[in-house]
Amino acid sequence: MATTGVDTMATKPSQIPAHKRSAAMEAVEDIIYGSIAGIVGKYIEYPFDTVKVRLQSQPDHLPLRYTGPLDCFRQSIKADGFLGLYRGISAPLFGAAAETSCLFFFERIGREVVYSSGYCSRDRVLPLSALWFTGAFSGAFTSFVLTPIELVKCKIQVPTFANGATPKAPSVMSVIRDVYKHEGVKGFWHGQMGTFLRESGGCAAWFGSKETTTKMFYLLNEKSATSQTEKDALATEALPLWQQAVAGASAGMSYNFLFFPADTIKSRMQTAPVGGSAPTKSFWQEGKALWNQHGLRGLYRGCGITVLRSAPSSAFIFIVFDGLKRYLPL
Repeated sequence: MATTGVDTMATKPSQIPAHKRSAAMEAVEDIIYGSIAGIVGKYIEYPFDTVKVRLQSQPDHLPLRYTGPLDCFRQSIKADGFLGLYRGISAPLFGAAAETSCLFFFERIGREVVYSSGYCSRDRVLPLSALWFTGAFSGAFTSFVLTPIELVKCKIQVPTFANGATPKAPSVMSVIRDVYKHEGVKGFWHGQMGTFLRESGGCAAWFGSKETTTKMFYLLNEKSATSQTEKDALATEALPLWQQAVAGASAGMSYNFLFFPADTIKSRMQTAPVGGSAPTKSFWQEGKALWNQHGLRGLYRGCGITVLRSAPSSAFIFIVFDGLKRYLPL
């Protein structure tokens, strides 16, 4: 950050204390701790995610099956029990580990890109504008890992036949076989455009909002310090847990709200039955059809519950990841 004098934690975004480790060890740490944090977050959010996908994927040509999130919860629990909301979680658990570890891993690579470009020297802390960029960089690359995983997850959460009938819940392997049989390897990246837009834009907001809120808390805490000793202590201490939770929650809510329409279109594409005679719609065709049928409201169907579940999930993800990095460095 282009400032004079010595940086303190109150004048810079959150940063895990530096340890002299190789780049390879840093990468291993990002992957392992990111995976753990992602799995914790997925167990918290998955029932809400199931409801979100079911709300998003309701057909245009039929009356809405669910009147809202609470009605969807009620009907889903009545039909399948509470554990039914965790249907298909095996693939998402793997996906959550892969996604979160990739996000932190590629975010670190994004920082290296910024340093290598000369935008900011390595002995200075990255400004918030650069951290929003590294988030977008991370999300763009992670989207290619995530699309196949989410496609399998969506087809398990909302199983359909080509004739529109609703079968029993398929297994992960049966979905993989079905997609490969009818669409080949390329079929696993159906909906990639939606994932790319959601992840690149959403992760810019995810990392950027978290760092912006964290910086705000450090500035507020520094102002409340009564001595230089307290200010120096703040420079090395982690934020109180509640402030870490608020920063993480703001990240999740920003991520999900800002680019929710892209996620809605992606979910509709990925829950479409494979092997039918109907032509496959592109991202823009699916979006246009949804807009013509339901307008802006249709693009944000299920947004409320998604934003609600993202707050505790992202809070836990960042608390777990930052805590492991700080207190259990490899």
